Parts: sequence; structure tokens; C-alpha cells
Amino acid sequence: MGRSRFPRRRSLVVRLTAVSLLIALGSIAATAWLAVQTTTRAIQQEQGQALSGDATIYTELLGYAAAHHTWDQAGPKLRTLSEQTGRRIVLTTLDRRVLGDSGGAPVTLPVKAAASVDPLHVDPVLLPEAGTSGIDPRAAGPFRLPATEREDVAGLAKKVAACLTSLGIPAQVRDSPTGRPQLAGADPLAARYFAAKCGLYELAVPTPTEQAALTGLNDAVNRCLGSLGAERVQLNLDLEALGVADQGPSQGCVDSARREQLAPYVAPPALLFTLGPGGSQLPTFTLSQENLARILAVTGGVLVLAAAITVLVARRLARPLRALTVAAEQDRPAPVKSRDEVGYLATAFNDLTARRERIEEQRKAMVSDIAHELRNPLNVIRGRLEAAEDGHLPFDRSLSASLLEETVLLQHIVDDLQDLAAADAGQLRLHPEPLDAAELAGHVAAALADRAAAAGVTLTVDTTGDTGLTADPVRLRQVVGNLVTNAIRHTPTRGRVTIHVSSTVDAVTLAVADTGTGIAAGDLPHVFDRFWRAEKSRSRQTGGSGLGLAIVRHLVQAHGGTVTAESEVDSGSTFTVRLPKPDLRGEGAGVRDPQDVQPPGAVAEEGDGGGGHRGAERGAPADRDRRAAAADRQS
Repeated sequence: MGRSRFPRRRSLVVRLTAVSLLIALGSIAATAWLAVQTTTRAIQQEQGQALSGDATIYTELLGYAAAHHTWDQAGPKLRTLSEQTGRRIVLTTLDRRVLGDSGGAPVTLPVKAAASVDPLHVDPVLLPEAGTSGIDPRAAGPFRLPATEREDVAGLAKKVAACLTSLGIPAQVRDSPTGRPQLAGADPLAARYFAAKCGLYELAVPTPTEQAALTGLNDAVNRCLGSLGAERVQLNLDLEALGVADQGPSQGCVDSARREQLAPYVAPPALLFTLGPGGSQLPTFTLSQENLARILAVTGGVLVLAAAITVLVARRLARPLRALTVAAEQDRPAPVKSRDEVGYLATAFNDLTARRERIEEQRKAMVSDIAHELRNPLNVIRGRLEAAEDGHLPFDRSLSASLLEETVLLQHIVDDLQDLAAADAGQLRLHPEPLDAAELAGHVAAALADRAAAAGVTLTVDTTGDTGLTADPVRLRQVVGNLVTNAIRHTPTRGRVTIHVSSTVDAVTLAVADTGTGIAAGDLPHVFDRFWRAEKSRSRQTGGSGLGLAIVRHLVQAHGGTVTAESEVDSGSTFTVRLPKPDLRGEGAGVRDPQDVQPPGAVAEEGDGGGGHRGAERGAPADRDRRAAAADRQS
């Protein structure tokens, strides 16, 4: 079958399946990614809210531990934080002995604590203010000022701030964990410029309490440095080593000395547990391997299902196409089993097949008709030549005239076929020029007067109005001549043929009416078909090849006009040609450019040539006259 001649990769089923799978895979992947991202974002928001509450609890308890040396009075603080965060808070020692509980019946604590609360070992991520030392800056220890010193330093700080502000350097006084006021908001460089004037150096002098604490800290730091073989240092109130360019070597000793100094003043390390309002453990959100495997399994299952459905649909869609292919290969109608696009395609294919069969039948009939039309004059020529050869007919002028007449008839048929072939190919050439239709009709009547008289038919011309137009005079004479010749041929003795020429505002009408035998109503639609005759016997008594009216229609349509036929049996027929007039600028209204002439594809009965003017080339008058004479002899 045809399916085996195509590579599988070109198969509609394969391509449709591949595209559908790609779409399904992309859709599923995008949906899974969006679901994971959305879920992760929701989880992160939920965890962020939980962590926010936990961070508040952690920070507040660190502050409490930095300011108290025990956890004995932490109960009120735990209850306050519980009310603020909606958590149940439990503090235990490192060996999980409960130090404080925000309330409720005893509960089983989680295996892992939420955090470790130790102001001397703080996670900088949870409390950035601790810096690299890991010591809560709120742990003041021996540096905390008593009330009297705090008041003295605070008064001095206010004077310094007022002095700087008066000099255009805004400064505010803020409290610190040790009780020493600090200046905030002032430009350091500008403040240092006016330090002596505003008493900034006096403010930096340690109080007795601070000096004692600083002396103890310096001793501890230098002992540490001595054990390391490093030089001694002197710390200021900002805990910076004076006179040392590189603070790195002494920083470790400073941190360890500070922890040693602050240890008696802060609460011992404790474990922090945060639970739900009822004491239940808070949910944790993690995309475990199991959850990931579940997502992948669901995604794979959906993909397999999509693939199966796609293959089924693709096969169902391809089945009628295969049937259509088989029908085309076997040259038979395709079965129509659906009303979708494929069904419409099969219907169109069947219509095309039927039209092709009809065209093929017409082609065969046309070839037979052409052979028949050519055979008659050839048989006459052959018969007379054989008779002359056998001595039955003399080789005289009468024989040569008869043979010439049959030869001209053959040329006449060939010319008609050539005209129709040019029209079918869109190559029918026109040479339009201004002319008078009434005058042209008179010339045709004069040329065919002898033929009409020989047939006993009266031929007249009736003219009304302005009949000027733009057209090809040779082709238009051919049109009128064919119509008049047909009318004479089918009009009995003592009949009448009249050429009516009239005009309207936009058109000129040439109507050829006769009082002949007429055409039956059922035959009227076929009068312009090629090789069609009302006489089924194809007798040549009425003459004609059956091509004249087909040529008439092509020529009229090439001029942008129309031709119609009206007839009544035993009363006569009227063929009416309607051609557009030139417009106001004198241009041909409707006469087509030679390249625009397209074949309408129909055919008709044949007339003569209107005096034989059938040549497509305007430069051959002698040939046209010779053919006209031969056509007159034929009649």
C-alpha cells in the first residue's frame, strides 16, 4: 500500500504523536513546576511566619538572658511572648530540665530544640548585631553604669549634642545597654572637628565603673596574648586595641576575655522549644525524596496516559486519510464516514474525481468529434483523388476547385481549433480601436448577401442610436459573421435574418434574429458547447463544425461583454451580444488587455467566419480574404 512507501518518521501518526507528546510533556512539566513553586512559596510563607514568631521569641529571650544572671524570673516574660506569638514556649537546661513554661499541662518536648539561648554564643544569622564575636551586645556585665554615673554622663552628652546642633551638626542622644548615652545622627568627621570645642573628648573618658571593668578586661586579654607570645594591648571603651594596626591577632583573646568577664552577669545557656497553641508540635514542610518521587510518578503517569490517548486519537484521525490515499491510488471514490474536516476532504476528493471523469469523457468525445470533423473533408479529398487516379474523374479545373474547397474547409476547422486553444491558454490577442458597430454590421451583411440570396433568405440591418465603441474590428466582425452565418444556415427559404444594432448609455447591443427552425428549450443551455448540434445525426447538410458559437462566446467575453441566446421552436432564434461603450475619456470600457483574456472553458455551435475573418493576426488580409472566399464557396 502507499503507507509502505513513506518513511515512518514522515507518518502523520508519528508526527502528530510526537508533537502531542512534546506539548503534553511541556504542559505537565510547566504545571508541575508551577505547582512546586506555588507550594514552595506557600510553605516558605508559612515557615516565614513561623520563623518570624520564633525569631521574636529568640531575640526577646536573648535580651532577657543578657540582662539577668538566672532564668528564675523568666515566667512572666514567657507568658507575654506566648500571647504575642500564639506559641507555647518552654525553656530547659542543656540536659532538658524545664526552666520555664508559658503555661499548660506538661508536654512531651520535640527531640530537637528550636534554638539554643546563650547570649555569649549567638548565631549571627539570627542576631546580626552580635557580629563576628557571637556576643549579644545587650550583655553589659560590669560595664553597666550605676544611676549616679549614668546621670552625670547623660548630662554631659546632652551638652555635647546641643553644642554640635548649634554648630549645624544635628545630633541625638540615645541610651546603650551599659547605660552610657551615645551620640547618633552626627557626621563623624564634622563632630571630630568640633570635638574640643563641644567637649566630645570629655564624654569619651571612662567612668570609674567603666575604668574598673576595662582594667579587668585588659588584664584578661593581655594574659591571653602573653600565652600566645603576642604583644600587649590597651583597649578603649569601644573595645579596640590602641596602637595596634592589625586587630586580628588580639580579637580572639578579646572575645574569650569578654565571655569570661560576662559569664557571671548573664543567664546560663538554655534550650528553646516552641509548640503549637495546644502544646502540639509545629508542622515541618520539606520536599522529601518520597514526596519528590510521588510527584515524578504522578507526572509520568499523566504523560503515559496523554501518550496513549494521543496515539489513539492520531490513529483514528489517520484512518480516513489512509482510506483516502488508497482510494486515490485505486482511482475510486473515497468513503465518507464523518462530517469533520477529513469528511469534507473526502467529499471534495470525490467531487474532484467525478469532475475529472467528466472532463476525461468530454476530452474523449472532443477528440472523437475532431477526428469526425476532419475525416469528412479528408475522405472527400481522398475519394476524388483516387477517382482521378483511376481515370474516373478528369484532372480539370472543376476537380481542383473541389479539392481546394475541401482543403479550405480543413483549414477552417483547424483555425477554429487554434482560436479555441488560444482562448483556453489565455493568449487570445485583441487589437481594439474605435469603430461603428452599425457600419461593421453593414459590412458583414454585404459580405454574406450572396449566401443569403442563395439560401432564399432576406438579410437586413436595423440600426438605432449612437453605436460607436472600442473593439477589435476583425474579431468583432468574426463574431457577427458567425452569428449571421448560423442564422442563414438554420432559416428556411423565404425566411428573414435581421441584424439589430442599438445602444444604451453604457453599452452597444448587436442582436441577430432569424425566423428559422428555432432551438428546443432543453437544448438552449448547450448551444455554446463545442461540437454540439441539435441534429444528433451530425449530418453536414446544415454545415458547420460545431465550434463557431464557442468562439463567439470567447471573443465576446474577451471584449468584456456577454452573449445570450433566446429561441422558440418553429418561430426562430435571437442571439444578443452586449458590448460596453467607451468611457468619457474615450478609452475602451471593458475591452481587456490581451494578457488578461482568460478562457471560460465552454464550447458552442459553429458558424462561418462572417465573411471568413478568422485570422488572429491583423497583418494577413490576403489570407483572410482567401478563407472568406473558401467559406462562401462552402456555403
